[in-house]
Amino acid sequence: MKKILLIVIALTAVVAAAWHHYGQEPGSPDLLVLHGNVDIRQVALAFDGSGRITELRAEEGDRITEGQVIGILDTRTLELQSEQASAQVEAARQSLLRLQNGTRPEEIAQVQAQLVSAEATAARAARDLSRAQRLQSSSSGAVSVQAVDHAQSEAEAADAKVAEVRAALELAKAGARQEDIAAAEAELVAARANLALLRHQIDLGTLTAPIDAVVRSRLLEPGDQATPQLPVFALAITQPKWVRVYVSEPDLGRIAPGMQAEVITDSAPDQPVAGTIGYISSVAEFTPKPVQTEELRTSLVYETRITVDDPEDALRLGQPVTVRIPLGSSGGIDQ
Repeated sequence: MKKILLIVIALTAVVAAAWHHYGQEPGSPDLLVLHGNVDIRQVALAFDGSGRITELRAEEGDRITEGQVIGILDTRTLELQSEQASAQVEAARQSLLRLQNGTRPEEIAQVQAQLVSAEATAARAARDLSRAQRLQSSSSGAVSVQAVDHAQSEAEAADAKVAEVRAALELAKAGARQEDIAAAEAELVAARANLALLRHQIDLGTLTAPIDAVVRSRLLEPGDQATPQLPVFALAITQPKWVRVYVSEPDLGRIAPGMQAEVITDSAPDQPVAGTIGYISSVAEFTPKPVQTEELRTSLVYETRITVDDPEDALRLGQPVTVRIPLGSSGGIDQ
């Protein structure tokens, strides 16, 4: 008899402890029990550029971190084009500098020397023409008309050469026109833009993880042709992790964002994961026909997300779970 009494006392203590830990049974006004699943959020990751895949650095099941390089395309052609574009930038820059700096003093001195030579030639031609005309007009007629015409042509050609060299000297002293400088500047800008475009295309040949995630599927392999429309990896986002449940309209007013919750799995019911209500939809998940009775109104459900703190990664994506939300004034779960 004494043994039976001890067993009854022990069972009473266990029941009391369970009551203190879990609160009242589902359906009580102090506890809301919901059922849902750990939400699956997936990213279909593709290269931004096109080309042949040379290397993939992640396997299915691998955990990757934001910014980690997980794929590389063949960019050798683009790299050669980039080197060519870099040389074109330098050539355009030197052309602009030449125009901005103007004509060198040595070049001006050379044109001045050419002008002196042209003027001397013109003076000699003018003397020859004058002498031929004088001799032709003399009574002796020592010079023919053809000789005079030739001297005339030589003098005119010499004068034209002087005018040409003098104009060249003025241009050399004046330097480049503003229009020519502006055109050279535009050519340099275009060359730099082309180089930047090629470098950007080279950068697109590197695939990086956009967020911390787990590789669910590897959809392409080295040697495959990649495009922006063709995913290479399917990534599962694990942080932040949340549970998706649905709350009926009668229970909607009993919960609010920020309330604490407890997420329990069938595989580890004694190891609950702490969570917090993070989002409650303002729109019913299913829109019914015109509501006439209170019974019909209860068919409305609202999506609710429970953000969980799961540093041990105990919850798996898609896993069914039970969510317990205490409705007491403290909003907490007794331990």
